[in-house]
Amino acid sequence: MSTRHRTRPDSWRNWSGLESASGLQVLSPGSADEVRAAVVEARAAGRKVKAAGTGHSFTAIAKPEHVQLLPDGMRGILSVDREAMTVTALAGTQLKVFNAELERLGLSLHNMGDIAEQTLAGAISTGTHGTGGRAAGLAAQVVGLELVTGTGQIIRTTADENSDVFHLARVGLGALGVITTITFAVEPLFVLRAEERPLSWHDGMAWFDDLTAAHDHVDMYWFPHADRLLTKGYDRMGTDLTVAEPLPRWRSWLDEDLLANTVFGAQTAALNRVPRAIPAANRFAARMIGPRSYSDVAHRVFTTERRVVFREMEYAVPREAGLVALGECRAAFERSGLSVSFPVEIRVAPADEVALSTSYGRDSFYLAFHTHHRADHEAYFALMESVMRDHGGRPHWGKLHSLDAEDLAPLYPRFGDFTALRDRLDPDRVFTNPYLDRVLGA
Repeated sequence: MSTRHRTRPDSWRNWSGLESASGLQVLSPGSADEVRAAVVEARAAGRKVKAAGTGHSFTAIAKPEHVQLLPDGMRGILSVDREAMTVTALAGTQLKVFNAELERLGLSLHNMGDIAEQTLAGAISTGTHGTGGRAAGLAAQVVGLELVTGTGQIIRTTADENSDVFHLARVGLGALGVITTITFAVEPLFVLRAEERPLSWHDGMAWFDDLTAAHDHVDMYWFPHADRLLTKGYDRMGTDLTVAEPLPRWRSWLDEDLLANTVFGAQTAALNRVPRAIPAANRFAARMIGPRSYSDVAHRVFTTERRVVFREMEYAVPREAGLVALGECRAAFERSGLSVSFPVEIRVAPADEVALSTSYGRDSFYLAFHTHHRADHEAYFALMESVMRDHGGRPHWGKLHSLDAEDLAPLYPRFGDFTALRDRLDPDRVFTNPYLDRVLGA
């Protein structure tokens, strides 16, 4: 992204600018054997190793302390199995590159999140998810992994080989090892149609369940201080690419480049200086939203470029509690007197079997809260987090939250299995950092 912070060669900083490190030994391994050598050397010296992706996590989950492994030498597709419908790629490949290569091969992931800047390893390790579908989380689409453990062992895992590791490592937080390759289940490239339209708050709450039943994927945005919502319904149109009707180039530039990035970025930055103007600005923006429809290959519809730097907290609550929790968030916000210029994003996901996935064992309702990166996010996020916790919410591992291991263990039935596997694969805590010590225990 053009807005990423520049750092010295021995430094690291995440995209939002909240976390940084310096004085690092920086390596760019090109194979699992080179990763293994770096891990073995660091372990012998009592040093910590962290594989860094693009730094898109808002938390310090990827913050290195001593040795930073860059993804540059671990990019690209390794193999395609059209009979099994799987694709294996190096873990440092960015999602946007992977999606483009899959398109060239006539293939696609089933579902994905709305940002594609992350590396494959970073995206699955933090529980990146989309909305709707048979499998929302990227990790639920993973059928194989190769990783280097804290003892220097190279392990290959599938549902049949080292299955105990496989079921726990797909969302591994970077705590179990350095992932070197990932095998995804894929399907033929398909067209996705997007239908966007505004709704009143009342209609959005009344019709939300009908919308999610009527569309393959649904995204909804609420503008704080306003009584309006933007809904996005996505529907699969099959594999005939000739039916796609993408936005004209001028409209795409106007909507996505100029308005959603340039104008929105300038507006929210200016509103930081005059927060009393935020409510009126949000109400005006919400009134200006109009309907829009288009269709294209899936990844071009699911993902968007975000050049406006922001900070984010996201929680998954049980699906049946979602609308109640959203209503409570609005009520708490309106009582607070806070001013927030960014919308709240609302998504749903089916249950999965990935142990540390936020949708493990339950259908989920996601609420994502954002602020401009120069705005004070702490009071707003703390207020929303209190509502999320009241409903058994699970925080996104790569987004801001205050929970620790004592809070998280009751939320995940296999939390103890995960920490036991961590003890086995990384007994000397080669891969730990303060964030992991907080959420998993030292």
